[in-house]
Amino acid sequence: MIRRRRSWNLSEAEVTPEALFLDRRRLLAGLAGGIAGAAFAGLSGPARAAEDPLAGLLPAARNAGLSVADPLTPEAAAGSYNNFYEFGFSKSIVAASKKLPVRPWRIVVDGLCDTPFEIDIDDLLKKVTLEERICRHRCVEAWSMVVPWTGFKLAELVAMAGPKAEAKYLRMETFLNPKVAPYQSAAQYPWPYVEGLTLAEATNELAFLAVGIYGKPMPTQHGAPLRLVTPWKYGFKSAKSLVKFSFVAKRPETFWSALGPSEYGFWANVNPDVAHPRWSQKMERRLGPEDMVATRIWNGYGEQVAGLYKDLAREKLYM
Repeated sequence: MIRRRRSWNLSEAEVTPEALFLDRRRLLAGLAGGIAGAAFAGLSGPARAAEDPLAGLLPAARNAGLSVADPLTPEAAAGSYNNFYEFGFSKSIVAASKKLPVRPWRIVVDGLCDTPFEIDIDDLLKKVTLEERICRHRCVEAWSMVVPWTGFKLAELVAMAGPKAEAKYLRMETFLNPKVAPYQSAAQYPWPYVEGLTLAEATNELAFLAVGIYGKPMPTQHGAPLRLVTPWKYGFKSAKSLVKFSFVAKRPETFWSALGPSEYGFWANVNPDVAHPRWSQKMERRLGPEDMVATRIWNGYGEQVAGLYKDLAREKLYM
């Protein structure tokens, strides 16, 4: 893993006031049909506005009960400082990630479940309830942002499959296409990217599958067309561009734990008292205004998730 300094910095004068952003979203909601082309300009590959069913679904209603009150990170800041190692090790991977075609996009659900299935992303969207949530996102590299994701509960997908009693974990796998993601050709990395959750975590109300951000379809740098959002965990758990969900009995080996077991563990719960070998977790740099913010246990979501870990006293919450 190579860490490079960011190559951009926003001044306070460039930060969009939250009130102006919200007014803009209301305008978009009223003119959804007329602005489809602009809303989907960021989609890559064969996906186009006229073909994408999200044109009539976004922006979605906000789930206020699961949204935080923190000021939003400016869209430009959140969208230009990203980790997506399939496309490069710098934070500036927007252009490279646009090579990923996001339509058609097939999703496989299999393993220890009563109803395994394969489905196109657009057909899946017809079966779920979309909502918007404003969530904190905390990277283990000690930077963070606050963004409005649009998506649906991971528990909805779990329910469609009906996991068997012996299923204890949900293994998630991202795309594998070295022709468009050249860094996937590097043999020293265990591609494809794999992540996992316990079924209790996967069915927690916070576990979310996102298809949009800032009231628009997900840009490729954020993990289009489908990414995991687990806001109480470090960002590397929120796998991007997912294609497969498997119900398994044993804890899956994840991408980063296979690559660096002394630095990246399965749980990856945000914990200011457990330092990463290279980054203290006490403070975080909030993108946009570049404010330094004190990190909270479970990223401030303890009310929803603390009970999941009461029997894990022997395991570090981070590791």
